[in-house]
Amino acid sequence: MTPERAAILDSVGAFLARHLPPEEVRRRDAAHIPPYDLLPEMGRLGLFALAVPESAGGLGPGWRTVALVQERLGAGAYCAASIFNRVVGFGLVPLLTYGSERQRGELVPLLLAGEAFCALALTEPEAGSDAAAIRTRAERVAGGWRLHGRKSWISDAKAARWLIVAARSGPEREGPRGVSLFLVPSGAPGVAMTPLPKIGNNCMPCFDIALDGVTVSEDALMGEEGRGFAQLMATLHVSRASMAAAVTGAAEAAVGIALAHAKGRLQFGRPLGAFQAVAHRLADMRIRVDLSRLMVRHLAGLIEDGLPCRREAAEAKVVATETLRDVTEAGMQILASAGYAAESDMQRLWRDARLYTFGEGANEVLRDAIARDMGLGERARA
Repeated sequence: MTPERAAILDSVGAFLARHLPPEEVRRRDAAHIPPYDLLPEMGRLGLFALAVPESAGGLGPGWRTVALVQERLGAGAYCAASIFNRVVGFGLVPLLTYGSERQRGELVPLLLAGEAFCALALTEPEAGSDAAAIRTRAERVAGGWRLHGRKSWISDAKAARWLIVAARSGPEREGPRGVSLFLVPSGAPGVAMTPLPKIGNNCMPCFDIALDGVTVSEDALMGEEGRGFAQLMATLHVSRASMAAAVTGAAEAAVGIALAHAKGRLQFGRPLGAFQAVAHRLADMRIRVDLSRLMVRHLAGLIEDGLPCRREAAEAKVVATETLRDVTEAGMQILASAGYAAESDMQRLWRDARLYTFGEGANEVLRDAIARDMGLGERARA
């Protein structure tokens, strides 16, 4: 923890205290209000610029600092960590990695300022964990491309300025070859969105998207034609690292809630935490979160140093998301009725946690990828 990082985390803490104290997080969750209104303030604080090199207009302290910010946001208000990760992982990093000079010049300043963000339109009704099964097609027309297809469970799509749409632009009907990425304005003619009701993450709305003859110009293509799947794979470790850091922060918050209850709740004349069964459960929760944090920070170092880390990103995502799932389950048991109450922060963390073990790559698929890296298992897609 350097003085610079400590100062950045202090500013993040002040931002959360001012805009997203616990009562405000509860209000937004109950009313299904996303934190889009806070993006400009996050931009003014320079939070998005932390993930961008100085040569590209950012502050450039490195991914170790970014991971600390993601964890702190996740501990205070996961909705803020989620939108931060979307701006960075689905916008800034892809644009800086394979965006054109025009795309970078037009979009990056807006994303850094918190004036816009991108949504990744990848998942389809028949292409979830098997992302290479994409059916949405892009056909060449005079001056550009026309897109037809359907995307499903696309987070924050309605408020996003642009959709990064994965579509087949070549003759291949399946597999990773022939998939291209297109930058599509979310309000373009032919784009229709339907909100999808869900049981948690109320501040992150999801949508089914129909693309009915959506026409975009030639310069909407991101990177190389037919290389879109490889481009996505080249940046997935960043979005997985982002989720791992944020859910580690949320798990830390769950431990804090359970620990406070165990110390303050009296049963049979003693604090609940004085009973060995409860104390050991809390100790196990503490161990899990600390292990998750170590993996997240190791991964952050690999990313910052430019080292290969696809396996480590998969490992950190699996460990962090299952840590959050398990500590919130344990926390619900410790809090009992107090946790089951609608106003409980634990119940919100508990129900929201259920998404993360299959979001950003199902953990079963990631375990398969890890096994392949070890020279085991059948060939599969990750």
